[in-house]
Amino acid sequence: MASVSRVLVANRGEIALRVMRTCREMGISTVAVYAEPDARTPHVYFADERAPLTGSSPRQAYLDIEQLVKLAREHGADAVHPGYGFLSENPALADACLKAALIFIGPGAASMRAMGDKVEARRRMTAAGVPVVPGSAALQDEGAALTEAERIGFPVLVKAAAGGGGIGMRVAQTPEELPAAFEACRRAAQTSFASPDVYIERYLDHPRHIEMQILADAQGNTLALGERECSIQRRHQKLLEETPAPGLSEPQRKVMKEAAVRAAAAVQYQNAGTIEFIVAGDEFYFLEMNTRLQVEHPVTEAVLGTDLVRWQIEIARGESLPAAGFGNPRGHAIEFRINAEDPLRNFMPTPRRVLRYAPPSGPGVRVDSGIRPHQEVSPHFDSLLAKLVVFAEDRGATIGRGRRALQEFVLTGPKTTIPFHRAILEEADFQAGRISTGFIPDHPGLMDRARGFESEPSPMEPLYGGGEVAAAIAAGMVAAEG
Repeated sequence: MASVSRVLVANRGEIALRVMRTCREMGISTVAVYAEPDARTPHVYFADERAPLTGSSPRQAYLDIEQLVKLAREHGADAVHPGYGFLSENPALADACLKAALIFIGPGAASMRAMGDKVEARRRMTAAGVPVVPGSAALQDEGAALTEAERIGFPVLVKAAAGGGGIGMRVAQTPEELPAAFEACRRAAQTSFASPDVYIERYLDHPRHIEMQILADAQGNTLALGERECSIQRRHQKLLEETPAPGLSEPQRKVMKEAAVRAAAAVQYQNAGTIEFIVAGDEFYFLEMNTRLQVEHPVTEAVLGTDLVRWQIEIARGESLPAAGFGNPRGHAIEFRINAEDPLRNFMPTPRRVLRYAPPSGPGVRVDSGIRPHQEVSPHFDSLLAKLVVFAEDRGATIGRGRRALQEFVLTGPKTTIPFHRAILEEADFQAGRISTGFIPDHPGLMDRARGFESEPSPMEPLYGGGEVAAAIAAGMVAAEG
């Protein structure tokens, strides 16, 4: 078996800290990397060693593969964990680690390339017998796009062939809307993924977005650990995730698990990954594979009582998955993404100093966070501040626990999605499990309800001082650390 004794975590914020916690429990030391705005953030202080990054911008610093590999070797790391985002799905990092004799805690570069190109992934899934949404190959011009759209049938969804996270996607309801959607998606694809290639799929109205967590080892064993409901989204990006998916029948769950295992096997996948499906009625279709750990992995951990990061490391070491699997899930879990965004202004990012921060606790509550009181929220990175995960014996009890934990949460300074999450939990359709990717636009009353919750502070907030106190403490911390 390969040795993993020191891991460089090539990421920042809550996911870097989350990986480091598992490493510490396993007796593995860690190296934190950080760009200048992150010099005083929790993941840097938690690690056993720290290494500053340089770059033309803070974000670019985390994307410098050569620098990351160099720092890993200088600090004696024998493995690299990419977290999610940044370089986590970039096969060049996996290749660079292999060349430098470092263990990459993730899938091989060939699997990432196969699934990273969405058009190639669709081809492979079709060959493996996994259902895919009717769509096209990569398209180079508007004329070809129009021909394919007419063959598939309007409305269509224009998507980037590379990357993920819903970035760049555009809907064209009619032939007249297609040219603008095509060009906008190409520009976004070039900016975000350095590739202008796009393709089109049939647009499914009000589907559900359900994904299946898988683990696969080097011995050829692949397990589907269960699904996550991820339909509640803004701008095609997730806000709230839960497991099990409400209303999903056991026969449908079984067939989707089998399809997820076939999908992973089709690209000789190893390590943790997620097969994403679009579900419309009784039909489901392959959407994409995320060749990394997902933001929402804690809900799966909650119902299975396992640690997916630990299994990522064990698989990277060469360990086999348990022959008996992980057992049946127990209870229900919901994750709320707490973002520095203003829901009342179309979820505009609000990168400001955190004044007061006191996360909730108590039975069935987990908070994964990468922030501290009096920290500046950088505009250079994703707006995610923390993830609140609640777990209980059934969905109704979990919703009640979520209400309590969100009300208890103290986080002032930036506007956040906390009031909006509270509004979602009060919505009758959510409580009944009537969910689709159109949930937010279909419920305009959510904004008024969120506005009411925004004016209702946590009852715990007075315990943590006012803004003037926070500013004085922050100034003292900067002076002491400088």
